[in-house]
Amino acid sequence: MKYIFLFPVLLALLCASCATASFSKYKGVGRIKRYDIYNKQLPDSFDGFRIAFVSDFHYESRFSFKRLKGMKQALQAVNADVLLLGGDYRGRNGGNLAELFDALSEVKTPYGTYAVMGNHDLNENYSLIKDEMERTGIKLLEHCCDTLWRGNRFLTVCGVRNPFDLSENGVSPTLGLKAEDFVVMLVHTPDYAEDTDITHTDLVLAGHTHGGQISVFNRYTPVHFSKYGNRFLTGLKYNSKGIPVIISNGLGTSRKDVRLFTPSEVVLVTLHKQKQN
Repeated sequence: MKYIFLFPVLLALLCASCATASFSKYKGVGRIKRYDIYNKQLPDSFDGFRIAFVSDFHYESRFSFKRLKGMKQALQAVNADVLLLGGDYRGRNGGNLAELFDALSEVKTPYGTYAVMGNHDLNENYSLIKDEMERTGIKLLEHCCDTLWRGNRFLTVCGVRNPFDLSENGVSPTLGLKAEDFVVMLVHTPDYAEDTDITHTDLVLAGHTHGGQISVFNRYTPVHFSKYGNRFLTGLKYNSKGIPVIISNGLGTSRKDVRLFTPSEVVLVTLHKQKQN
């Protein structure tokens, strides 16, 4: 009986351990989060196409040099067809960007690597990051699109430039595309999918929210990285037009180097051709 008062302490320790635990075998990557997206417009040749997505490195934050190997191993393990990067590459205290981009460049996919910038990638960081992307062969998409071909069919990847400046970038690069095209939008913040008309977009990939970094049941979080609160906190959501938006928790941390119930993650999206009824 004299040990009964230890139970609340042990329970609290167990909960804290689970809250910060990594459930993957890759050091520095809490989990590989998988999504299956079905769409009638997807070209037949892209049925089963695999997209790896990572965002919010904040290198170095909690995501530090010792975690680069785990990130690389996780990305290689998902065997993706293309790798997409969602922005926020450098931490608030700086970091050796060459180390980060060297690791990313070692992840080889048939269609290469595409990227956008985040809100931490502006001003003096912008040229440093852009130079590293050019050095390592990563394609920066700033309010432009590229086509990925399989046989005589293609899908389109579009990237958004600084989605926080809507006076400059509030017209989506997808508006000039055709309705029948299958279009993946890469943007740093999920708010852009609600703030602007993203007609002709079939799937949005975003980061920025970190899942709140501290979150209880994906409902309560003391910090909101989105003006829509928890609506676009993490996972698969939909904007007001019904367009799917996948929001990653990211790999790094901002403000405080802590995560509770918001595991860092590599996202894998598998596209499927939805059969006509």
